[in-house]
Amino acid sequence: MARKHEKGRPVNGILLLDKAIGISSNKALQEIKQLFNARKAGHTGSLDPLASGLLPICLGEATKLSSFLLDSDKRYAGTCKLGLVTTTADAEGEVIDSKPVPALSRTDVETVLQRYTGDIEQIPPMHSAIKQNGQPLYKLARQGVEVERQARQIRIDELRLDGQRAEELDIYVKCSKGTYIRTLAEDIGRDLGCGAHLGGLRRTGVGPFAIENAYTLERLREILQQGGFEALDALLLPMETALGDFPEIHLTDNGAFYIQQGQPVQVSQAPTEGWVRLFSPDEQFLGVGQILEDGRVAPKRLLKVR
Repeated sequence: MARKHEKGRPVNGILLLDKAIGISSNKALQEIKQLFNARKAGHTGSLDPLASGLLPICLGEATKLSSFLLDSDKRYAGTCKLGLVTTTADAEGEVIDSKPVPALSRTDVETVLQRYTGDIEQIPPMHSAIKQNGQPLYKLARQGVEVERQARQIRIDELRLDGQRAEELDIYVKCSKGTYIRTLAEDIGRDLGCGAHLGGLRRTGVGPFAIENAYTLERLREILQQGGFEALDALLLPMETALGDFPEIHLTDNGAFYIQQGQPVQVSQAPTEGWVRLFSPDEQFLGVGQILEDGRVAPKRLLKVR
């Protein structure tokens, strides 16, 4: 049987996209794939259409590493709108409760914020993609159905008050994957006695990446028009940057050969546990390995390298 012809260019790397408000993560992904004329692309964790900010896009072989970014910590700047509770816990929903906002001192607010730092349990919102009996919760919510959800363990490393106005709080959140900032805003409002919803959200960081190094779709279109694919490709980050501070393992010729055959190898001075980045003798990134109990390095995610 003839091999199916693959459409697009074999582009490999990571693009940092500054997603705009009003566009879904999947739509943004398809736009990037089309701009680069890439064969394969995937994002690393959805941002709601009402949220803006950092959305790393993995192109080509980098899609094999997207799960590591999906599991990494996230950073957000959000605005809590006090006094109004909505059906979706954000500005998209209908208001279901309204209360006057009391005079709150900075100490009042920070005392509440301290309750939500560290390892905590959070009940996911009904308007989420989490599935129950194979059905996404948001579909049930649209039908007016509310079901009991199990609390999930999350971690909030930092929750900071960055600004305060009569009916709004600006917060900075550094948290683990699976954290719903909408739910956090709603919980903060409840504890302050007036209710709240998430009025705005911007993701400022994902794992090792920061929003300051990201490009908007509009800027990417300009770069393509001015410099073509060569200029776009120059914006891509090396695939290994997705792995943050994973230790590097530099293999011998023999080690690289056996690793690429899927076989564990012994490496001198390797870490005693955890994930590692694998490099060939000529510094080519080969993929991700894991240290076995006997100290050998086992390949886990290998890339097709030229």
